[in-house]
Amino acid sequence: MTILLLIIIFTALGGVLSVMAAALFLLLPEKHQDTILPHGISFSIGALLAVAFWGLIPHAFEELEASQFQSLSATILVGILSFFILEKLLIWRHCHHGGCDAHNEGHESHEVKDHQAAGTLILIGDAIHNFVDGILIAAAFLTDVQLGIVTSLAVAAHEIPQEVGDFAILLKSGYSKKKAIIYNILASLATVVGGVLAYFSLEDLHEKLPYFLALAASSFIYIAVADLIPSLHKKTDIKSSLEQIALIITGVVLICTLHDVAHAME
Repeated sequence: MTILLLIIIFTALGGVLSVMAAALFLLLPEKHQDTILPHGISFSIGALLAVAFWGLIPHAFEELEASQFQSLSATILVGILSFFILEKLLIWRHCHHGGCDAHNEGHESHEVKDHQAAGTLILIGDAIHNFVDGILIAAAFLTDVQLGIVTSLAVAAHEIPQEVGDFAILLKSGYSKKKAIIYNILASLATVVGGVLAYFSLEDLHEKLPYFLALAASSFIYIAVADLIPSLHKKTDIKSSLEQIALIITGVVLICTLHDVAHAME
């Protein structure tokens, strides 16, 4: 199976299936949704951090000489800061939780307009984010097939909780469930587009791959630390905290195990 075909398959799986899984999640009773979602977020944190620190960053350093290590570290730092700026500009994940200042000010008519704008912003932001995910998945596959597979799994793991948030905003913005699903699937196809374009442009730029892997790692680190972890602090009781820690560790162990098993089979 060619690398291009693998990229197409796994970008499609990471995009479309995460939307469908989120759509199925919304069919559950609300009380079950409130119970399951925090668990999915905890697992996603572990998966994202494991892929970043166990897979992407080590592979990136392996591709470079020691004299280039500092520039690679700088890429990770710049990547984290860039994702922070991007998030600010798009008012993106902040709006997932309905916490934007725009959502909390003005009269009722203004609130309706704000929700409508938030729905449009969610779709635009997701399309951009999915496009970048496609580039990152392609970069991982062009470096190592096993790394590409675990990277795709990590992308899917964090996309499902995000897609649930997307649906909540779109429904509040006046979209029907059918339209919300269709528009989210269309936005998710940007992952495939990003992956295919990256394949044709990155294959001839092999020396740049470590820096794309570093950007992928910075993206995963930022999402886990800046977006997902703070949401877990809303529950401070001992039981919830222990469950969160256990699921984060489960995500780490699963991704690390898959990564090591895949390389042992080479």
